[in-house]
Amino acid sequence: MCIIISGLDVPGDMKEHALSEIEIHDMDPTAVNLLLDYAYTGQIVITPDNVQVLLPASSVLQMQEVREACCRFLLRQLHPTNCLGIRSFADTHSCKELHLKSHVFALQNFQQVVGTEEFLLLPFQEVKELVSNSQLNISSEEDVFTAVLNWVKHDLAERSQYISKLMVHVRLPLVNREFLMTRVDNERLIRENSECRELLLEAMRYHLVPERRCALTTTRTMDRKPKGADPYLFAIGGGSLFAIHAECEVYNPRTDSWNVIAPMHWRRSRSGVTGLRRLLYVVGGYDGASDLATAECYNPLSNSWFPITPMGTKRSCLGICSFDGLIYVCGGYDGASCLSSMERFDPLTGIWCSCPAMNTRRRYCRIAVVENCVYALGGFDSTNYQASVERFDPREGSWSPVPSMSSRRSSCGVAALDGHLYCIGGNDGTMCMSSGERFNVRRNAWEPITSMHNRRSTHEVVSIGGHIYAIGGNDGSSSLNSVEQYDPKTNKWIVVSSMVTRRSSVGAAVLECINLEHVLHHTRSIS
Repeated sequence: MCIIISGLDVPGDMKEHALSEIEIHDMDPTAVNLLLDYAYTGQIVITPDNVQVLLPASSVLQMQEVREACCRFLLRQLHPTNCLGIRSFADTHSCKELHLKSHVFALQNFQQVVGTEEFLLLPFQEVKELVSNSQLNISSEEDVFTAVLNWVKHDLAERSQYISKLMVHVRLPLVNREFLMTRVDNERLIRENSECRELLLEAMRYHLVPERRCALTTTRTMDRKPKGADPYLFAIGGGSLFAIHAECEVYNPRTDSWNVIAPMHWRRSRSGVTGLRRLLYVVGGYDGASDLATAECYNPLSNSWFPITPMGTKRSCLGICSFDGLIYVCGGYDGASCLSSMERFDPLTGIWCSCPAMNTRRRYCRIAVVENCVYALGGFDSTNYQASVERFDPREGSWSPVPSMSSRRSSCGVAALDGHLYCIGGNDGTMCMSSGERFNVRRNAWEPITSMHNRRSTHEVVSIGGHIYAIGGNDGSSSLNSVEQYDPKTNKWIVVSSMVTRRSSVGAAVLECINLEHVLHHTRSIS
């Protein structure tokens, strides 16, 4: 469309300055009318129907306020079904902020974006740009593999040439073994391409030797780290009075607020909870009738739980931690005796295997990782409440003693922060405690910290953003829903928002998530 404008004052160094009429090409007449009205009235209504013609017209006519308003309008319209189109539109019209934010939106919502027609119609270079990005927000690399195959097969004759150029950016070593063997290995496009076959072999070698994975490090073995992810504290299961909970909730430290999340498949108290990569793992526990070997996993991107391989041994009151892509559990109670045994779970293979046992039987113990070693603290050995501590070095495969705590502590809370191991609360055999202490690994010594406001045992302690949080537990007479935050710089505790539910024998862990509240709202609205 050509617009003819008469009597325009044009600078003298332009060839149009002598013309009485100037033709401006590719201008939408509706947009021009709206902009003329805006010039006289200072008002304009931007809608989904006119924004795509208003933005380029306002750019040509250098009406910066309207251009910026159009960009803000499009930002508010971002959705998985349109973000790629808005990104392309922004690129065409040099809207740098809109282009960047729509690109980040596509990365953060990748799992929904790849199901859209916009994704299937992308050119190769843009698909490569997405799948190679280390900030993709995904549950697992299986999603990236599936997205690449779907894009290639959408126009197989033309796109099969790109299969190896895209697969090199899929982190196949990080997909689980069943998917690797049933989907990847059986895919004709992979088997018939020599470069893809080599990528498959690399992944298989990585799966075969968990102990040597640190020596096999490449870009494809590194976790993606989405931009904009924030830490959230998850409170899982537990009990109060005569109830044992499957219900769970999550805390956002930035808003000091709790939200309910999907319940587990099993009711659990005294379970072990840990976060690894993008998922939350819950292991063992007690369901009110028996101790459990079962385990399950929570995906915050879908607000849903799914079962995983059970442990080899029933365990409640166990210690749990994640380290170097593996989950370690030790100690606990199997329904008959206190345990010293240790197991390790590999999420990539779905297999539990035995590890060297601790030197001491520990029920209600806690474990945490500091400087590449697993520390087991306190607990109850069926006879004595323990102050002893021992350390497991996965590289050597052996346990060794370290200095004991100043107090005996069973059912305590343990967390690692800034090279220190914090042990807080617990029961010394006579009462629930509010005191805490921390172990300085470099000095190999314990030192006291300020006591909590509440006495707590069977509670949980986690570290987030340079602070320690103590949640729930029992004060000796009742289950608690209160939460406290410790600042090591000031050596002080403050009370923060309480959980929705009272939870003793609670499990807790931290996961980094993107806009979790939006996911929770969306999943609740469609359930």
